[in-house]
Amino acid sequence: MAKTAPFAPFEWMIAWRYLRARRAEGGVSVMTWISLIGITLAVFALIATLSVRSGFRAEFVDTILGSNAHVTVYQFGEVAPNGQIDRTIADYDALAARVAEVPGVTRVAPLVRQQVMANHRQSNAGVEVFGIAPDNLRTIPRVARSENALGDIERFEEGIALGIGLARTLGVGVGDLVKLISPSGVKTAFGTSPRVSAYEVVYIFEAGRWDIDRTRAYLPIADAQIFFNREGVADELEVMVEEPEEVDRMANAILRAAGENAQVWTWRDASGAFLSALDIEDRVMFVILSVLVLIAAMNIVSGLIMLVKNKGRDIGILRTMGLSEGSVLRIFFICGAFTGIIGTVAGVILGCLFAIYVDQIFGFVNYLSGGTAWDASIRGIYFLPAKLQLVDVFSAVALSLGLSFVVTIFPARRAARMNPVEALRYE
Repeated sequence: MAKTAPFAPFEWMIAWRYLRARRAEGGVSVMTWISLIGITLAVFALIATLSVRSGFRAEFVDTILGSNAHVTVYQFGEVAPNGQIDRTIADYDALAARVAEVPGVTRVAPLVRQQVMANHRQSNAGVEVFGIAPDNLRTIPRVARSENALGDIERFEEGIALGIGLARTLGVGVGDLVKLISPSGVKTAFGTSPRVSAYEVVYIFEAGRWDIDRTRAYLPIADAQIFFNREGVADELEVMVEEPEEVDRMANAILRAAGENAQVWTWRDASGAFLSALDIEDRVMFVILSVLVLIAAMNIVSGLIMLVKNKGRDIGILRTMGLSEGSVLRIFFICGAFTGIIGTVAGVILGCLFAIYVDQIFGFVNYLSGGTAWDASIRGIYFLPAKLQLVDVFSAVALSLGLSFVVTIFPARRAARMNPVEALRYE
């Protein structure tokens, strides 16, 4: 007798007839429909979560790299005659030139960086002022190429640039005057008097990060040096590199170029703890959602056991006609695996649609919640991002199909090992 080839056409035909049979005929049970819906929802949740995770991390990192230094160069500082530590950089142009020669460095910008109070009429806000050269400001992507920018960045030398959140707090627009108040002002016989200067708002930017837009302002470096008593010196160097993800590898080369009295601080040093927390959360969420997929796949076992029980007479007849145990196993394996495949495909479609139309979905949810579904002051960014990645889809598909195929084997083996005599004894 010739051996039956695995997954022969007649095996697919029998499995398909069992799947199409009505419940009264011993066909697909309610448990099978429940498992199908469960796998669909579990795969959808897994892909949606992975895409949101990828989008949130990508947006968070992009806002960091698009508006902050990839590497910041400081000085250890020296003790001044008044007893305070002076960390300013006197020869910042020469130092910037040396750092710019490091392979992979794209830009080096001297900065004057201080915290002051901003005032407009009755409104006040704490501000972090960055004194920077106009040409260097135009190279900061999230500032110079802001989608919701107001004013003209080409007029930066004539005034001050504010984050959009800071402008709203102060209630100012382009053309208004903003007062900067610094406690480190002129020393008199009666003490130190605050320094106050007014600047015209010439540019308002949106960097995409709530903390940046809410507190940051840019001044031309010459004006900042005068206002903060930093004539001829800078506080730090802002360094941009070609490959920000490889910044740790370049940090030592930048440090050597900066000299013995320098120290460096990378964007990973500033945000590494948060990104590590995101990575841990990603792994935990993947494990939790994998358990949901497993629970949904286990329902296939219940449905398939019921199908095997209802088809006991058919199994006995097929076995007496010469059908091998392997053929019976494959027939019921196809029945169970087909449920997993359909559920996985449906879940992938729903998950991909969610990732593609997440903005519209989020807008609808935000409308239903009265605009409180997303708090930028807590999450840092203004919207719920999603980034559909092929590796995330493949991992979800592999997990779902793998679990579905594995759990299907056990009830299929039970059907294959059924004794045909016992199956037909009471028929």
